[in-house]
Amino acid sequence: MKTVGIIGAMDVEVDRLKKDMIIKREIRKAGMEFCEGVLMRQPAVVVRSGIGKVNAAVCTQILVDVFNVDIIINTGIAGSLNAQIDIGDIVISTDVLHHDMDAVNFGYEPGQIPQMDVFSFEADAALADQAERVCHEVNPDIHVFRGRIVSGDQFIADKATKERITNQFHGFCTEMEGAAIAQASYLNRVPFVIIRAISDKADDSASEDYPTFEKKAVEHSVRLVEGLLQEGL
Repeated sequence: MKTVGIIGAMDVEVDRLKKDMIIKREIRKAGMEFCEGVLMRQPAVVVRSGIGKVNAAVCTQILVDVFNVDIIINTGIAGSLNAQIDIGDIVISTDVLHHDMDAVNFGYEPGQIPQMDVFSFEADAALADQAERVCHEVNPDIHVFRGRIVSGDQFIADKATKERITNQFHGFCTEMEGAAIAQASYLNRVPFVIIRAISDKADDSASEDYPTFEKKAVEHSVRLVEGLLQEGL
């Protein structure tokens, strides 16, 4: 069976998964605790990367180099950039990009990484299809969307910044790790999907909404990840 690497940025995003897991060994590397074992009958490694793109990229590379994972799933929460996507809903990545990458003075478009051969990093289509179908089954009380996820080392909590990012990149939601995980996965040719449950609207109400709806959003993403593994990847 394939080994799945599951990354969450915060304890709240991985604690439930680790609780449901049969852990065979724990390895601490780069300040991160990698729990290797079986989750929903699927070989898996669950890890909290920490917040931000550098942590996320380092974590992904360790999963590839040390654990030889076949698939990477990034689960967590995000701010909505689309009026149709409400708090608690799920966004599954079609592609992922860095909204804070800016090399326009060298002739690149906003978001384009210099000397990279792609503008955004496409999620594995079959894995995203499966995630969308499973989400409808395990989270029938919410909506699931497929679309672009954008990442930056910035918690978006004001309307002007939200509108700029939305108009430039047409993302469905914004967060702080997915693009780094996607880029590292792309460079290592490992299939990936980014799953985000919406915790806030990424506007002036974000700071107030986030702590209120964080737990609800995480519960939806955990159900989806465990549903995917239970079905088999």
